Amino acid sequence: MPSEQDGLFIGRNAVAELLKSDRPVDRVLIRRGERDGSLSVICALALEKGVPLLETDVRKLDQLAPGGVHQGVAAYAAETAYLSVQELLERTERAGELPFYVILDGVSDPHNLGAILRSAECAGANGVILPKRRAVGVNGTVAKASAGAVFHVPVARTGNLASAVKLLKEHGVWIWAVEMGGKPYDQQDFRGKVALVLGSEGEGVSRLLKEESDFLTGIPMYGKINSLNVSNAAAIVLFEAAKQRFRAE
Repeated sequence: MPSEQDGLFIGRNAVAELLKSDRPVDRVLIRRGERDGSLSVICALALEKGVPLLETDVRKLDQLAPGGVHQGVAAYAAETAYLSVQELLERTERAGELPFYVILDGVSDPHNLGAILRSAECAGANGVILPKRRAVGVNGTVAKASAGAVFHVPVARTGNLASAVKLLKEHGVWIWAVEMGGKPYDQQDFRGKVALVLGSEGEGVSRLLKEESDFLTGIPMYGKINSLNVSNAAAIVLFEAAKQRFRAE
């Protein structure tokens, strides 16, 4: 059975955003006999891009989305065309922008990755960097959780995050590791070339990446629980950085 890892995207919003993006789409499956509402928009987008549009039985869609809500539509696409870190830097430079990146050190939950991509896009970040191993990549669950942001934020993938950090530093990018015990995030200066490193759900930022980082920043805790979900932490620090950067402009 095809899986999300095979490039399966489920749900009306995820499929519509996929069709609006530049990413190649193999085919779109819609529930037989339904072309109403937002499904008609999806059909029009598919026809405009020359993507095969196939009607299928609802049971087929149910099989493709076990436990999920397909809303009568699914699509197959090639895996995200990941950039290299060098290509991400060049893309940012061509756009005349200052680097504002998120580096994820081993995030394994697709819902967390999707939520972080959504926050990154809304905060104006111009790239997210992922490791190739021991971490989730972009798949259908991620696309749905990101509310389509995955199609608008460049994603780079690297076999060595420490080397990627060194490359960023060679290009004048300052690196902040977001970790408990660091100087409060709202007392940092995020207005220049910035990359924020966030760690895995269980282990946080690895020792090596903390050592490679220029600064350590944290989110003060006032309750009995001393940590936040990584996607929540990402949103808080990203929007503090965005506030500083766009207010400066």
